Formats: sequence, C-alpha cells, structure tokens
Amino acid sequence: MQVVYTEDHRQHHPRHFLVNGAQHESPEVPERADRLLAAARAGGHGIVGRQHFGRGPVADIHTPEYLQFLEHIVTRWRRIEGASEEVIPNIHPQGRWQTGYPASAVGQAGWHQADTACPISEGTWEAALASADVAVTGAEIVRQGARAAYTLCRPPGHHAYPDMAGGFCFLNNSAIAAQWLRRTHSRVAILDIDVHHGNGTQGVFYSRPDVLTVSLHADPVRFYPFFWGHANERGEGDGTGYNLNVPLPRGTDTAGYLQAMDRAFQRIRAFAPTALVVALGLDPHEDDPLKGLSITTEGFAEIAARIAGLKLPTLLVQEGGYLSDALGDNLKSFLSGFEAAAGS
Repeated sequence: MQVVYTEDHRQHHPRHFLVNGAQHESPEVPERADRLLAAARAGGHGIVGRQHFGRGPVADIHTPEYLQFLEHIVTRWRRIEGASEEVIPNIHPQGRWQTGYPASAVGQAGWHQADTACPISEGTWEAALASADVAVTGAEIVRQGARAAYTLCRPPGHHAYPDMAGGFCFLNNSAIAAQWLRRTHSRVAILDIDVHHGNGTQGVFYSRPDVLTVSLHADPVRFYPFFWGHANERGEGDGTGYNLNVPLPRGTDTAGYLQAMDRAFQRIRAFAPTALVVALGLDPHEDDPLKGLSITTEGFAEIAARIAGLKLPTLLVQEGGYLSDALGDNLKSFLSGFEAAAGS
C-alpha cells in the first residue's frame, strides 16, 4: 500500500492543551507522525511525498473568511500587547449569534476556534495546508485506480467545520479528500473510527445526500466533543438520513466494537458508494492516553479486515492516536489486516 507523507507537518508543534482547566503539554506533537511513519516503513509500505494542489481543494470545504483567519491570525495576534505565544481563545460565542462578525483578533479567535485544544502558532497554517495536500494526494492515487492508500495526515482534521477549528484540527482532511473523490465518484461514504465523534465532518455534509457520513465513537454524553455525535443526529434538509452516529459505551472492547460495525456497514451498503474514506483514529486503543474505548492491537487488524470486506476503493486518512508504546504496532496491525483481507 502506498503511504503519503510530508515532513512539513513539523511546522505545527503545539505546546499547550487545557484539561479540566489545567494546562498540560499537547499530545498532538510531531513524534506521533514519527512513530506512525516508522511503523509504515517497518510494514514494508512504500512512502511517497505529497503533491501540491494549491488552495482549491481546501476552499471547496472551508469558507474564505475562515481560511483568511487561519493564514493571518498569528501575525495579528502578536500585535496584541501581552498576548500568549499561541493563539488560544478566551471567549466562545454560544450559538455564534448573528449580530455581526468581530473585527478584533480576539473575537475572531473565539468565533473560529471551538475550544482550547487547537492552539495556532507560526507554522500551523502551512502544516495544515500540507496535511490537506497529503489527503488529496492519497485521494488522487485511489481515484486513479489504486485499491487503497494511507495518508499520514498531521495535524488531523475531523473536528474541523467549514469555518471552525477544534480538537487539534484545522482543515478537515477527510472531507477534503471525499470531495476530491467526488470528481469521479457519484457517491462517497466516510466511515469515522476515531474514538471521538467526527463532528466537523458531519457538519460539512449534514445537508448533502451525495456523501454518507458514519461515525463510531465513545458516547459523547460524557466524552468529547459532548455536543455532537448523538444517535438522533440524522442529517437535515436534503441530507436527512445520510448521517449515522453509533455512540458506544466507554470501555467498549473489540468484540463489542465489531458488533457495532455491522450496523454501520448495513448503512454503507444501503448507500451503495463507489468509494470509501476511512477517518482512521487509532485512539480507540485500550492504552491510548485519551482513553475512551478498549480496542486491542490485534483488534485493529480485525476492524481493518471488516472494512476491506466492503471491497471499495478506500482512502485511509490518519486522524487521532496519541503517544503510547502501542501506537506504531496499532498502525501496523491495521494496515496488515486490511491488506490481508483485500488480497483474499
């Protein structure tokens, strides 16, 4: 399987992460990609670099207002006397009332950043664009006839809305890739297997019938992102019935997860897509530091084999999965399980 990667992700190195109001070191660091890349190489997969697609694929998903914010906010933030090194909002307008768009950098940070887990610093914009290019490069590989490709995207993307960052995510790589696949595929399904609900991806396609969004995740009633990912969220307008959430009890193990996948696959088969994007989170693992589910390393191979059994051109887009001794092994298990099933 071809693996798409770029060193440009290193330009984004967040320092801070608030947990229950306390400041901690961010878990979304360059070492994540280092371990995943080493695992892909150890698995014998060929590494290819990103192609440069310009801003078009990103602008197909994200608003120009938001993209302008991401590109220029660091420079503007640094003009504020006493401001933090990283752009971290201290105000979040609930409901984002339609009373006008703020002119100040502080107000716009609150408008465009859903939480304090997406600090923006010098290099974040460039790294996010590069990560989107990685996703589109993989989508193009699949579009040109490959059975599957894996895109080592960092920073991740599935919490990013058209005009809002959140949860370590700035540009929605999975959505951008799905939109690229729509150039030749009339129906594309996105299956999100990250431990957290793919709320941004859901938001992008919530009113659209051409992209089915399915997410299996820890129940948000007591887990991030809290306000999205519930079973009653089915889509709206023309997209009603094209969104499926399968929230799982905290600590769900491999057997319980595989059982829940049957429901997700029923919906995917009913949609009859001609291509599949998998938002590949490795954070459902039992030893992931963000702890929500209890999938074993061997369980990732079983999950991957089930996905390969759909027999669809498949793009794997890296989402979560944080530093633990098992991180690399989890990726190797997933990729080997997928290839073994796809080749059978």
